[in-house]
Amino acid sequence: MKIIISNTSKEPIYEQIKRQLKEAILKGELKEGELLPSIRQLAKDLHISVITTKRAYDDLEKEGYIFSVVGKGSFVAEPNREFLREMRLKWIEEKLAEVVAESKSLNISLAELQEMLKLLYDEG
Repeated sequence: MKIIISNTSKEPIYEQIKRQLKEAILKGELKEGELLPSIRQLAKDLHISVITTKRAYDDLEKEGYIFSVVGKGSFVAEPNREFLREMRLKWIEEKLAEVVAESKSLNISLAELQEMLKLLYDEG
């Protein structure tokens, strides 16, 4: 698992960590029960404050993505299948919104965009 922090982003560092861990969980890159780096180790690896990584982990735990066991660490939580599907759909909608905005800026018609999507979908 690789987390990339941007110091030039307007997004707070703890949000960057949280977002990237969520995406990895939603994409299945991090599996149920998988041990995450300790808060201290992640802070050391990213050269950031332990408080920052703790905030990201606390938020993820409140949202049900991870759970912590005292003395053992933080783990990827068992996914709620309905919730996980809804979160993945939300992620897809966000990506499609980016594509639509970019398409509009390039004057690509809806028909052209639909054709591209159909071709890509049929290839997969």
